[in-house]
Amino acid sequence: MTEQTEPAERSPELSIVIPCFNEADNVAAICAAVTAEAERHADGHEIILIDNHSTDGTRAIMRELCDGDTRIRAIFNNRNYGQMRSPTYGLYQAEGRAVIGMCADFQDPPQMIGAFLGRWRAGAEVVLGQRRSERASWPLRAARHIGYGILRRFGDYPIIPGATGFGLFDSKVLDTLAAWNEPEPFFRGMVVEGGFHLAVIPFERPVRAAGVSKNDFSALASFALSGLAGSAKSLLRLPVFLSAYAMLVALGLAVAGAAALALGGPAWVLLGLALIAALFGILMLFMGLIGEQLRLLSERGRNVPLVIEEERINFPADRRKPAIRTFVQRP
Repeated sequence: MTEQTEPAERSPELSIVIPCFNEADNVAAICAAVTAEAERHADGHEIILIDNHSTDGTRAIMRELCDGDTRIRAIFNNRNYGQMRSPTYGLYQAEGRAVIGMCADFQDPPQMIGAFLGRWRAGAEVVLGQRRSERASWPLRAARHIGYGILRRFGDYPIIPGATGFGLFDSKVLDTLAAWNEPEPFFRGMVVEGGFHLAVIPFERPVRAAGVSKNDFSALASFALSGLAGSAKSLLRLPVFLSAYAMLVALGLAVAGAAALALGGPAWVLLGLALIAALFGILMLFMGLIGEQLRLLSERGRNVPLVIEEERINFPADRRKPAIRTFVQRP
């Protein structure tokens, strides 16, 4: 395990970050398509391929691409860090004044690079591609619809439906978000939470060019849970509200039980239910307080590296973003 670097060079206008996991059928083609678009629209570019520990030959192809074009750079993770940490880390390692994140499977069309750059040059700090429609099975579409609905209902800020993370981000935006040191970054929510000047470009998402999608139900559930944990603090306070309701129910049952006792009725049933409701309320209150404390501890202790690198190729010798806890595994 080695680290190959090149001398320092002028920062390009555009960086394109492409996360990969078992994309041997796509990685060479997506690099060729992205290079053609970047050369047409950008004043200098780099392509960063970040591999999440592929097992299908993707890494060998990435090495060949890096050997053939020094503008193509590679990061090899020492294990699979999931579909949130690895892509976000790749974005944070980019050097361009504008950074585009996109998938390797052509479902994020390279032809939109020019449109993204145009909106960014016009003043937008974040430009997101918004999927109009997608050819997917109805259970998958229903799961996405439900997930977005939950995030809209409980989230602390609005999540843009159909925005999957494909888009352009100003380098200042990325530097700001990197400084948050989120251990499990829900990036598509973070860019909205930051309140940056945001533009949206709708597009029709094509089918995957080759390979198998990694966005199955378990991946979608992971996204939803991370989004709720990171952007829906009201859920942590839900037990406190349940406690208040339970106490009101307990009070009502206690009053009814006292009235029944005065009238000689079966007061013990109502009083027993009142006790159960009161105990439930106390339990919910403590759960809410513990949840709030855990939230505060989490926000104060975000100091975990997103990934540990095994190797990086074609990066300038001085390239290492200081705001990010970066570990390179040595031989």
